[in-house]
Amino acid sequence: MKPLRLFALAALAASFFWHQPVLAGPLLRCEVTYADATQVIEAKPVADPYPVPSVEIGGRFYFKAVLVGSPEQAERILLYTYFNVEGRPVLIQQAKYLPPFPALAGPVSLTGEQRLYAGPAERELIYRCTLEGVAGMAGVTGVAR
Repeated sequence: MKPLRLFALAALAASFFWHQPVLAGPLLRCEVTYADATQVIEAKPVADPYPVPSVEIGGRFYFKAVLVGSPEQAERILLYTYFNVEGRPVLIQQAKYLPPFPALAGPVSLTGEQRLYAGPAERELIYRCTLEGVAGMAGVTGVAR
């Protein structure tokens, strides 16, 4: 094979691999809204869900999003919502999502829009979560349990 032809073939092969999409691993992204202010909470895979901190939302709620697994696989997703009662968080919703999760290129809706109401004034918290970067597990989304 001529050197020029060999070089062209190597360049073509390199460009093929260079342009292939690379999945960075699972990523859970939740948009949480309270009092017209939205916070984005992202969760990457962890082996131990317990040290993952809750995020304070507007002084009224706490939201905890946990993606248990590894960079290669999402094992389960745990979502916790707490209402702040006199400085103490009180659990108002817990959701668990299990595989199979959809394997698509972009973000996939996991929860749909959730609306929670708590406290004497029925404060409203709205959230929605998407999952992305899940490879090789095509199917339907997990069901809240």
